[in-house]
Amino acid sequence: MIMKKLIFEGAATALVTPFTEDGLNFDAMGKLIDHQIANQIDALVICGTTGETSTMTVEEDLEIIRYSIQKINGRVPAIAGAGSNETKKAIQISQMCEEAGADALLHVTPYYNKTTQEGLYRHFRMIAESVSLPIIVYNVPGRTGLNIDPPTAKRLSEIDNIAAIKECNLNQVGEVARLCGDGLTIYSGDDDKVLPMMAYGGKGVISVLSNIIPKDTHEMAASFLKGDIETCRRLQLRFMPLINALFCEVNPIPVKTALNLMGFEAGPLRMPLCPMSEKNLSLLKQAMSDYGLL
Repeated sequence: MIMKKLIFEGAATALVTPFTEDGLNFDAMGKLIDHQIANQIDALVICGTTGETSTMTVEEDLEIIRYSIQKINGRVPAIAGAGSNETKKAIQISQMCEEAGADALLHVTPYYNKTTQEGLYRHFRMIAESVSLPIIVYNVPGRTGLNIDPPTAKRLSEIDNIAAIKECNLNQVGEVARLCGDGLTIYSGDDDKVLPMMAYGGKGVISVLSNIIPKDTHEMAASFLKGDIETCRRLQLRFMPLINALFCEVNPIPVKTALNLMGFEAGPLRMPLCPMSEKNLSLLKQAMSDYGLL
């Protein structure tokens, strides 16, 4: 199998989407993008789960994707979240993201209606055939109730422009790596599993944590890639209290709250997401303070 071109190595931030009370905050998004790139982030994901895409209209998705691609201006890869649990819609969004100039697409497994493993393969194959961009398939069973089994990952790796998997199932990543080899780049989908995912051959992480500490998250992944496993291990362990605080409630509630506390004007959450409980807010503030962010 021919090794596919890497979309990125290191840490990509799954960026929040800054909102106002009645729309999108483009100015705040621009400041976040500049801050991320100035702090050595390796790629940016726009309109993923952390970007609250599930509460945005398609028009809003495309507005913020187009704006972000122009703002990034080729400085790092711009990866657009284009997933849907309806294949035709996923194809339409993918084609519009390609027209907007995205460097790659992120596609989550179909949620709620779900499908079989054969249906998964056909879903992703049809999307891949509709565009020329490289695609990262996103396996997050905890959110979707659907797993990309390793044999299905192998089949997907044989499609030319399915280039990578954002994997959240540590229990199977070794088998995915064994079956797919260089045909599918592995990225950790969880901040607390970067070290073990990379030990299985992963090339980095698509991160929530890097919204607030982009440079340090980059350094964790970069150190492993340079062969400095001890530094990666030390940083992974150092980040754990902060990671635990960022996931004490459903993502992106804590990370958006953290960015607001840091002065980034990430704005409100959209329902059904709601403000943090006082108990968990105190936990988050303490973890941020201990890390030196507040």
